[in-house]
Order: sequence, then structure tokens, then C-alpha cells
Amino acid sequence: MADSKSRYADLAQLTYTTPQGVEVVYSARRFLPPAWRVRAQGTTTVAAGEEGRLDLVAWRTLRDPLLFWQIADANNAMSPFELVARVGTPLRVPAPQPAGGGS
Repeated sequence: MADSKSRYADLAQLTYTTPQGVEVVYSARRFLPPAWRVRAQGTTTVAAGEEGRLDLVAWRTLRDPLLFWQIADANNAMSPFELVARVGTPLRVPAPQPAGGGS
């Protein structure tokens, strides 16, 4: 089971049974929501020292580093590392989402 703040919190838990009879539990696939569906509270830019660290941007803007994935979703980012590769990169900051608000 995923943490309530995880992007996987609301996903269904599925079970696969191997030919040998072993049950494997896994989360259903998560699809990125279109960025336009993610309500923004504003914008920010990547600051010096935050290169490659979306968790630092999440701490600064959302006050929780574990919510880095919400910033990634708001910016259509499959790779959080690319999103924060350069100082000065503009980012949409999402409005607070309910716990387990993964789409």
C-alpha cells in the first residue's frame, strides 16, 4: 500500500498469478493528467542549488518535499530531473490537492 501522499495512493491494487501459482500484487498503471487539468496556484523558477532536485522546489513552494510529483504533473513532466535541470526554468506550481490526490 502506498503512502497517502503518494501519486499511487488512489490506484487499484491488482493481483497477477504466475503459472507456478505465485500471487504478485501490484498497482494499476498511472497515467499523467494533462497539465491543463492541474489547477495552478502560481509559478516559480528553479533557484540556484535546486538543479536536479524537484523535492527542494516542492519544499519551497508546497512545504512538503514528497509532493514533488504534483509539480511534475502540473508541468507535463515524465522526468523530474529534466524539469529542474537549469536555474531559472519556469515552473507551474499546483494548488494544494487532497491527500492521495494522485491522478
